[in-house]
Amino acid sequence: MPLLWTVSIILALGVVGYVMGRKRAVATAGGNARILHSLPGYYGTNVAIITIVPALLVMAVWLIIQPILVETRVTEMIPASAIEEAGSRGLVMSDVRRVAGGLDTAIEQGALTEDEARSIRTEFTNVRDTLAGVGVALGSDVTPEVLSAAQRYRELSRSGNLFMTITLLTLAALGFLYSYARTNRDFRARNWVEASVLVILMLASTIAILTTVGIVLSMLWDSWNFFQLYPWQQFFFGLEWRPSFEGGSELGLIPLLWGTMYISLIALLVAVPVGLFAAVYMAEYASKRVRSFAKPLIEILAGIPTIVYGLFALITVGPMLRDYFAEPLGLGSSSSSVMTAGIVMGIMLIPFVSSLSDDIINAVPQSLRDGSYGLGATQSETVKQVILPAALPGIVGAILLAASRAIGETMIVVLGAGAAGRIDLNPFEAMTTVTVKIVGQLTGDTNFSSPEALVAFALGLTLFVITLGLNVLALYIVRKYREQYE
Repeated sequence: MPLLWTVSIILALGVVGYVMGRKRAVATAGGNARILHSLPGYYGTNVAIITIVPALLVMAVWLIIQPILVETRVTEMIPASAIEEAGSRGLVMSDVRRVAGGLDTAIEQGALTEDEARSIRTEFTNVRDTLAGVGVALGSDVTPEVLSAAQRYRELSRSGNLFMTITLLTLAALGFLYSYARTNRDFRARNWVEASVLVILMLASTIAILTTVGIVLSMLWDSWNFFQLYPWQQFFFGLEWRPSFEGGSELGLIPLLWGTMYISLIALLVAVPVGLFAAVYMAEYASKRVRSFAKPLIEILAGIPTIVYGLFALITVGPMLRDYFAEPLGLGSSSSSVMTAGIVMGIMLIPFVSSLSDDIINAVPQSLRDGSYGLGATQSETVKQVILPAALPGIVGAILLAASRAIGETMIVVLGAGAAGRIDLNPFEAMTTVTVKIVGQLTGDTNFSSPEALVAFALGLTLFVITLGLNVLALYIVRKYREQYE
């Protein structure tokens, strides 16, 4: 049974449980809902929660654990010689999953029967031709080991899915019967429902925390594997970036880090003054009519896809900077440059700075303004000496958000700055960033056991540490100025 059907049945059973639980509670009170301990809706909600939530939690855990167990069992079937020939265990398992999915597709489209899929033992190029006939393309011939592993993978996955469906439906039915049986007029349904909702909220927050921990651990693990293959001294202090999957790569971080910081600096030099001045104008000087018109127009910039900004940089800004600045000044002849990407990225970041700064400035108490005016200060003096210092912690947060957004941007850099990893002070030369190289190293038919692929995780971990450092610095600045102001 497809997973969607299973979830639909569980949800439908929960809806039925809500209706029946509500009716049973009223019936046990002799039709007088006023003598119930809780409102009738709480009794129905209690039945629905106990029916749905445990089953869905078990399903979530099952979907995480089952693929790991299946791949562990299947991997044991693959001989070491096949793994060495393919280059890595991960590539072999990728072929196994692809063939298993192709067999499922062939069965669904009628090209194979279930018995034929389990008993294929013919020339393995025929398997590739059969799967290609139903739209499943394989990059190479299917080896006997891969075919046997794919068949076993299908069997284990189908058995696991069947057992999961039976378990989930049984658990939902038992939860329905248990919660319905204990529904009566004296049952404290409201207390149970509120406690259950509290547990659900705690689980939701725990999932967010565990997701962050999982991301960090995955980056740490693959980064550790990378540093087992490539010296960390050459990575962190290398001045050349020349990856080659044929060997002899130079994977120095410094050129990528320089490009990231250079482009981000130019973007912030564009976004912060423009955004901050726009926020001050809209909050302190603009009329309500102008503000109602100008602020939405500025915020529209945040909704434009970054690929559109990238095309704008490639087609308009880049050639303009080349023709009117770079070539006349003898600084370069390429339309892809740090300046191109930085300016366009700065335009994209303006609403991040202006909208947040505007909200923070408007949150400054009016009494501070009135006190400043009462002491004889002008409006500009009030803005400079009272409002901006009071709003400084929030403004720092807005700038930090813009900086984090600039460091993580990819498409604008790809189309506007190029992909050359170099160290250069000329802003009209093509450079690249860490995020662009992360995408580049993981794109295509890569061998994930090679340092050229694993370096992407080391780059991601580096960006994580940089962002964390920016947050710590911003927190220090906010606390320092907040103490001075208080």
